[in-house]
Amino acid sequence: MGDGLYVGAVIGFLAAAVLLWGLQPVGRHIGLVDHPGGRKTHEHPTPLVGGIAMFIAFAFAILTVDSPLSGHRALFAGALVLVVVGVLDDLQELSARARFAAQFLAGLIMTLGAGVVLHDFGHLMLADQPLPLGMLAIPLTLFATVGVINAVNLSDGIDGLAASLVLIAVGSLLLIAWPSGQREVVGLLVVLAAVILAFLAFNLRFKGRALVFMGDAGSMFLGFVLAWFLVRLSQGEARLFAPVTALWLFALPLIDTVVTMSRRIRLGRSPFAADREHFHHILLAAGFTPKQTVGLMVLLASALAGIGLIGHFQGVPEHWMFWGFLVVAGSHYWLVMRVWRVKRFLSRPLLQHAESRV
Repeated sequence: MGDGLYVGAVIGFLAAAVLLWGLQPVGRHIGLVDHPGGRKTHEHPTPLVGGIAMFIAFAFAILTVDSPLSGHRALFAGALVLVVVGVLDDLQELSARARFAAQFLAGLIMTLGAGVVLHDFGHLMLADQPLPLGMLAIPLTLFATVGVINAVNLSDGIDGLAASLVLIAVGSLLLIAWPSGQREVVGLLVVLAAVILAFLAFNLRFKGRALVFMGDAGSMFLGFVLAWFLVRLSQGEARLFAPVTALWLFALPLIDTVVTMSRRIRLGRSPFAADREHFHHILLAAGFTPKQTVGLMVLLASALAGIGLIGHFQGVPEHWMFWGFLVVAGSHYWLVMRVWRVKRFLSRPLLQHAESRV
């Protein structure tokens, strides 16, 4: 199944590259630009056209993959909703309620329109049967989908970070799907990976600055498509991996999002309040440069995804993998709480130091 996949990947990469280049003046003309200031650390107005380019390139390149498109109508419909709302949010910031409404709508299209639903959590309790979700299946699927979308969105704080973390998860899914011979799934994942690589070529700092940003349109698009595959491929009798494996493949952004929101709640703040207290902010505050921070987080995310892959291919019991994931999440929470307590104890303006390095 090689030649067709290579063609789809090349077309996806080239289409995304052309769009990323050609949409820059369009973005500037219509005001789809991220201007410096406030909590933002970039110094030049940057077009927010990455999400539009990736979505169009992905949809166009899929036409070259030898697979029926009828089963993916809900995927593109949900993604289109999020891209449109994301562009509107990038043009003129929408309320959190409007963004969440769009995310839930995309999730409903996924669950009710395509039947991509979390029916069980796998063999977390009993070895002979999975843990069913019953009436909670659709609500928990919506919750998980919105969670993944926002995990991608909240990790989009440094050039190349969010796209790299999604690419690690997509690459891991490819390693699992490729031996299965499911040409349709592999084709979609290969095209998605190629589109992300094209974006990274424009987003990673070129001559000191990024040429484009993905914007909320891009982060919500990538988050939704990733959630789709994590749910779809971990369910049913023909599942390619256990649900707990999905947690490991995208572990770092998920854990960091939950820990950050938990910390905000503990401090009496809204869990959705914007701040500079994510893991990448901590690394910046510790004195790492943006490139070093991205590199460290990519290595850590790759290591966690690697644990998930080892557990999958070696047949490690799912409940062991789940408790291991909780240990990692708990360790991350403990580390983050210690870091900020030390910061408050020393009364040092660490974030000012971090911002000066970006």
